[in-house]
Amino acid sequence: MACDFDVLLNPGQARDELDAASTALDLVHELEQQLSVYRSDSELTVMNQQAFHAAVVARPELFQLLVRGQRLSELTAGAFDPAAGALVNLWRRCRQEFRIPTVEEIEATLPRCGVRQVRLNESENTVAFAQEGIEFNLGAIGKGYAVDRVGETLLAAGVSNWLVHGGRSSIRANGTHAGHDGWPIGLRNALTPDKPFATLLLKDAALGTSGTAVQWFRHEGKRYGHILDPRSGWPVETLLSVSVIAADAATADALSTAFFVLGVEKSLQCCDNLPPSVGAIFFPLPTQGQSLEPILHNVPGERWFANQVFS
Repeated sequence: MACDFDVLLNPGQARDELDAASTALDLVHELEQQLSVYRSDSELTVMNQQAFHAAVVARPELFQLLVRGQRLSELTAGAFDPAAGALVNLWRRCRQEFRIPTVEEIEATLPRCGVRQVRLNESENTVAFAQEGIEFNLGAIGKGYAVDRVGETLLAAGVSNWLVHGGRSSIRANGTHAGHDGWPIGLRNALTPDKPFATLLLKDAALGTSGTAVQWFRHEGKRYGHILDPRSGWPVETLLSVSVIAADAATADALSTAFFVLGVEKSLQCCDNLPPSVGAIFFPLPTQGQSLEPILHNVPGERWFANQVFS
């Protein structure tokens, strides 16, 4: 999944908890083989190749992830779309060719995107595409899903206090750490990522962060981020970054991507249709001369510590 996964435990854990953490991390390799679109023999790649020609039976865990992705796409008005693989492929190819797609290329690709063209049969766990060229790409939800599966494996093994992260942008924390009522998560300054901005105390919840500070490229003097609006086909720069708190990491990841696409106002409207446990931290683009001012939605004050770093 193009990033490192880690399990953090409290100091002095018993040997069986350390062994459980090692076993849980082994699961990431299995999920990579199932979800990666960069492996020719992965379950998702085979599905992308065959689901237009005939319905494909998916393993139950993958099928339920696709169902969740479809529902999250509907809840976010298509700002998150796990079936926009053709669009992702177009931009990747053009970036390798040191150019951006033409308007005509994007217009030709958009009809081959969208979960609205995916048929999920929940009684038979089958997946079928209504349009040739549809492809799933779970880059905006798969990492969080892997974090969740690792965390669930730890819970099943009886480990109560832990933090799991994938690439530091997908995090799930359970229980407490070092005397704190949760796990302190440092949020970096979106303008100067090497400097801390605030600390979020995360407990029995997940955090997903989306932004373009790291993944972007410049073409003819213009900056293009890696987060695409699947409805228009073009990269978006509505925010510096957005972090979403949710009950699970897959949901947090998907919503952080959607909120980055939607911007603050439409994201807050979207929150009206989401569980009350969902919170968000928006970092808007500051206007000239203004300092960085986050917008917090449904983030408890006792869990947000501005300008503080915990040990």
